[in-house]
Amino acid sequence: MQMHFGKRYGGESTFAWRRIAAWLWVGGMLAVSAAGQVRDARRWQVSGASNEHGAMRPKLVVLLVVDQFRADYVDKFRQQWSGGLTRLLEQGAWFRTAAYPYANTFTCVGHATISTGALPATHGIMGNAWHDRETNKQVTCTSDPSVQGTGYGPAPKAGESAFRLAVPTLADEMRFQLSAKTRVATFSLKARAAIMLAGHRGDAVTWHDAASGTWASSSAYGTSPLVAEFVKTHPIENDYGKSWDPSLPASEYLYEETPEGKAGPRGWRPGFPHPLRGAADSTKPGADFYAQWEASPNADAYLAQMAESVADGLKLGKGRSTDFLGISFSTLDLVGHAYGPHSHEVQDVLVRLDRTLGEFIEHLDKTVGRRNYVIALSADHGVAPLPVEMQKAGLDAGWIGAPDVLEKIDKALEKFPSVAPGDAGPKAVRMIDGDVWLATGLYARLKQDQMALRGVIDAVESMPGVARVLSGEELAGQLRSGDSLVRAAAANYVPGRSGDLIVMPKPYWIFGEQGAGKPQTYGTTHGSPYDYDQRVPVILMGWGIKPGEYLLQSTPADIAPTLAFLCGVTLARPDGRVLREALAQRNSASAEETLPPD
Repeated sequence: MQMHFGKRYGGESTFAWRRIAAWLWVGGMLAVSAAGQVRDARRWQVSGASNEHGAMRPKLVVLLVVDQFRADYVDKFRQQWSGGLTRLLEQGAWFRTAAYPYANTFTCVGHATISTGALPATHGIMGNAWHDRETNKQVTCTSDPSVQGTGYGPAPKAGESAFRLAVPTLADEMRFQLSAKTRVATFSLKARAAIMLAGHRGDAVTWHDAASGTWASSSAYGTSPLVAEFVKTHPIENDYGKSWDPSLPASEYLYEETPEGKAGPRGWRPGFPHPLRGAADSTKPGADFYAQWEASPNADAYLAQMAESVADGLKLGKGRSTDFLGISFSTLDLVGHAYGPHSHEVQDVLVRLDRTLGEFIEHLDKTVGRRNYVIALSADHGVAPLPVEMQKAGLDAGWIGAPDVLEKIDKALEKFPSVAPGDAGPKAVRMIDGDVWLATGLYARLKQDQMALRGVIDAVESMPGVARVLSGEELAGQLRSGDSLVRAAAANYVPGRSGDLIVMPKPYWIFGEQGAGKPQTYGTTHGSPYDYDQRVPVILMGWGIKPGEYLLQSTPADIAPTLAFLCGVTLARPDGRVLREALAQRNSASAEETLPPD
C-alpha cells in the first residue's frame, strides 16, 4: 500500500458567511467554477470510468457513517477485524489524519458536514439542539412544525425534516443535477443522521423510534412500501430474549474491564453477557428492550440488511442515473456513551460491524458490480475517555454541570443590578453543551457594560474544567485565528442560533446535564475541540479511487466534494476540497494536466 505524506489539516478551509464582499465575489465566480468543474471532470480519466454500463460516473454512491468512530480505533483494534473494515482499509484510500476543524463535534453537525461538504458556519447546524430565541424554547436540528410524523407503526408525534439545514446535501444536488430518476435512500437509528444524509427529499428516509419500537419517517419524505415489507417480515421483536455475548476470547480484548463510571441501558449490568429482554421482570418487548436492542450489534446488522433489501427493491445502481445510499450506524455511539472508548463493548461492536460491513459490501459486489459503486466511510465525531478512568490515572478530568454554570452566571450578575435587575428572573436561561443563552436583551446590555461582561466571563472561567469563555464578538472574523480554541469555536458559530456565550472545556472535561454531586445519565460524551473528538477515519473505495494511505490535510467536509466530482455534480457552497490525490488516473497525460483544481 502506498503512503502519501503532507501536512495535517490546520483549519485553513474557506468558510462561507465570512463577509458580504466575499459573497459578492462568490456569486460572480459560481458560474465559472461550475463550468470549470464539468470541463475538468470530462478530461479526468478515473479508474472505472469505462465500467460495464459504459458510464462516465459511478452507478451508485454509498455513504457510510459510523457514529462515534474515533480514528485511533483503527490503530488499536484493527487486528481484531477481517471483514468489511479491513477491506476498506486495504483496498481504499485511507486519510489517516482527517479531523473536524470545529469544536461542536456532535451527531447532527457531523452528518451535515459530511453530506454537504460545508462546515457548521456555512450549513447552519451548530448542534443537535439549540435554544430558539423567537419561541424561547429548545428545538432540535431536525424538528419541523410544518410536517407530520409518519411511520411503519404508531406515527411519531413530532415531524422532522432538513428544513433547518441551510445548504443542499450531495444527495439533493444529485437529484437536481443528474436526473429526477436519481433515487435516494438513507437509514439510521437516529432521525438526525438519516435526515442529514438525505437532505430535503428522499425515496426511503428511515429511522427508528426507540420509545415505540417502530421505524419512522415524516411527511417530508413519505413512507416506502419496501421498508414496510421488510419491517413486517423482519420484526425487531424476534430478538427478544436473545443475548449479546462476546465475539472474541477474553484474552483478545484490550484494556482491563472496570465497572466504575459506566451507565448502560436499564436492565444491563457491567460486563458481558447483555440480555435483550428489557427489565428483569419483563415478559414482552417494551421501551427497555428497544433501548437494549439499539445498543447491541444486532441493530447494526438489522440496519444493513434493511438497506440491502430496500436498495434491491429500488434497483439502486441499476438505472440510467447515479443513485445514493446512505447508512449511519448508531450503536457504537450508544455503547461508547455508556461504557467508554476502552470498553470491551466498544471493541465487540466494531468486531461485529466489521463482519456486517463485509457482508454488505459483498452484496453490493453481486447486485451492483464492484466496478460500478464508490463507497465513503467516516464518522460524525469521536468521544472522550470516561472521566473516572482519567482521574484514576492521575490526570485532570471531570464534568462541567450545566446547572452549575447557569447558577454561576446568575450570581455573578447580582453584582450588576443596572444590567440585570434582581427581580427579572433567571439571567442565564439555557445551556446546551457549551452554548449558553442569556435572557432576552441581557447580552445586548452586557455588551454596553464591559465590566459586567468581564465579571460574568471571569466567574465561569473560575470553575473547574473551564478553559475559556468566548462571546460572539470574539469569534467574528476569527476563522484563521492562531488561537486553536477561538478558531474551532468560530468554525461552528452561527449568528442567531449559537449561544451568547461559548464555554470551552479543558481536555478530558466534558459537559453534563446534572449539577455537581449528582450522577450523570451516561458515562462519557463528546463535543470538544480536542483530537479524541475531532479525529475520525476518512476512507474512500471503489469507482475512481486510488488505494493508499494518505497523511495529507483532510477533513470529513472533503468527502462530498470528492464524490460530487466523481459524479460530475457541482456543490453550491463547499468548504471542503476534492481529495484529488486519491483519484485514480488512467490516461497517459501528465498529472499536472489532468488533476482537478484545488
